[in-house]
Amino acid sequence: MPEPNQSPIPYGRQSISEEDITAVTRALRSDFLTTGPEVEAFEREFAQFVGAKHAVAVANATAALHLAMRVAGLEPNERVVTSPNTFVASANCAAFVGARPDFADIDPTTYNLCPKSLEANWQKDTRAVIPVAYGGQSADMPRIAGIARKRGAVVIEDGCHGTGGGFIHDGEFHRIGGHPWADMTTFSFHPVKTMTTGEGGILLTDNDGYAAMARRLRSHGIERDEGHFTGLGAGSGPLAERGPWSYEMQDLGYNYRITDFQCALGRSQLKRLPTFIQRRREIVARYNEAFKDLDWLRTPAVSDEANRATISWHLYTVQIDFPALGLTRSEVMQRLREDGVGSQVLYIPVYLQPWYRRTYGYGPGKCPQAEAFYANCLSLPLYPDLTEDEIGRVIESVSKLK
Repeated sequence: MPEPNQSPIPYGRQSISEEDITAVTRALRSDFLTTGPEVEAFEREFAQFVGAKHAVAVANATAALHLAMRVAGLEPNERVVTSPNTFVASANCAAFVGARPDFADIDPTTYNLCPKSLEANWQKDTRAVIPVAYGGQSADMPRIAGIARKRGAVVIEDGCHGTGGGFIHDGEFHRIGGHPWADMTTFSFHPVKTMTTGEGGILLTDNDGYAAMARRLRSHGIERDEGHFTGLGAGSGPLAERGPWSYEMQDLGYNYRITDFQCALGRSQLKRLPTFIQRRREIVARYNEAFKDLDWLRTPAVSDEANRATISWHLYTVQIDFPALGLTRSEVMQRLREDGVGSQVLYIPVYLQPWYRRTYGYGPGKCPQAEAFYANCLSLPLYPDLTEDEIGRVIESVSKLK
């Protein structure tokens, strides 16, 4: 059991500073609570940070993925391929528009969507690919984009784990969301992610049309700019009059708006993002060094050493040989919990979820690498506010399992 004065260590949590609180308080005291200047400023600053032309902030990353499906024009029964090693939203967004979510296996090193598996399992009706930056490490976007685009498919990068991170290609650094191998990128600002707005998400794109449609769909499909009015259905007489109240619903949209005070927090957190990422990298390095000689545990690997310093590290997920350890995963988690150390299993392969099995007939054996990963994975605490004492407690608790 942890010492009486020791707090339990969760696997992830937000970092909120006095500056963050001041920013939110200032927004709450302003004239705007929603859809105001903080939203516009956050979109502009986040797009500049990432290196994208447009940013559309929304209520959460699931909404951003849904909007990506809509603006890409995905239609019923078209196929959308993503990684099975992800949260269900990465695949659910395809089902939202009536498309068929499908899965290619993962790379055993990075745990990301495997380009070879994607190409080998390509179907003629595939219209979109959603690579996921698992744990903060980017998928092989140049190879995946090459496979998809020559077949006419759109590439939607799920960067929800990778905010602020990137990768090196041909000796050049590219930030997730700010490179040419994705048509759109989505990010999450959930509290356990690299930075937070409480809840919240954002869609990044260089495509003017995609951005305009995403903004319209974010707010009920309504257009308020008279320069974009079509005049359809305006009628005659009083109905033909235009004024400052005028608006047109041009699409069947949603209420996916985000608030000004959330974006005020996001702007403050964005300033701290480089510090968050640097601290995460330091903690990962500490863990890797401490666990390198445990023959029953595999630390997270990288696609190549050049990329190690570019990863934002949302998760620290290890692979444990539970039979060699002589403990089940549940027993390991219980032992850690008794020491006040939280852990989590991320993720059960999406296609093994009951709804996916019932709806699409998926079952075990579809993606062997993802299933092998799931059988052995465990995510340990990783967040910027971990103290040196807490890092030591995690290391000690894991190391004494055997």
